[in-house]
Amino acid sequence: MSAIQPISNELSPSPRRAEGGPVSQRNLILIGGLYHDFEPSAQTLAGILGEVGIHSDITSDIDAGLADLDAYDLLTVYALRWTMPQEKFAAQRERWAFSLGDAQRAAIERHLAAGRGLLVLHTGAICFDDWPRWRELVGAGWTWGHSFHPPHGLVNVRPSAVSHPITEGLEAFDFDDEAYTQMDLAPGLQPLAQVKAAAQDSWSPCLWARDVGPARMVFDALGHDSASFNHPTHRQIVQRAALWTLKQTLTTSRP
Repeated sequence: MSAIQPISNELSPSPRRAEGGPVSQRNLILIGGLYHDFEPSAQTLAGILGEVGIHSDITSDIDAGLADLDAYDLLTVYALRWTMPQEKFAAQRERWAFSLGDAQRAAIERHLAAGRGLLVLHTGAICFDDWPRWRELVGAGWTWGHSFHPPHGLVNVRPSAVSHPITEGLEAFDFDDEAYTQMDLAPGLQPLAQVKAAAQDSWSPCLWARDVGPARMVFDALGHDSASFNHPTHRQIVQRAALWTLKQTLTTSRP
């Protein structure tokens, strides 16, 4: 299996609470794809979540990871894996093209039906393009030829007027990342934050939180690399987002 931290087919769920100890929360991070250093970035992400009591396993083997999803409290999709029908990706299809099978789709649905968390980061919204339900779960989709982002560089991020514990008390900030623009958004979506690249005049939604039946989902369009996750404010957003999906108290997140 291609993985940073191997996931065995014999993996069994760990106890949700150790005797006399704190609640143990387990997170599966799915990675892999073009144009991004997913492995080191995911390791940074795992360290940040570890600070708030979330243990992460990281794998680029999406099928095997989802086969063990019942062992996890949180699913994080931080990958760029889709069917790649566009001709410009013909040379990369053999390595990176991916279609989510019925068993894997059922695993995600079962995870959500059990009230467990879903965190989708950056390119995760582009994944699983042949499964319309994924776009419905995330609340947005990437439309090739319409959606885009300016080159990686300075962006400004500002919280919206929507009150939510993920963004409570946070100020606007600037850092280097990508400003996803003109995504296909679900009707009635309430962004928690907006992003604008230095060369852009208009703002685009980049963060939102949604209830999905008994489960919770957060999408964060930021997170191109480790530097993005390590920015103090974005670091806090990611920690709060993960805890919110897990229905945990957000005050445990460090500033």
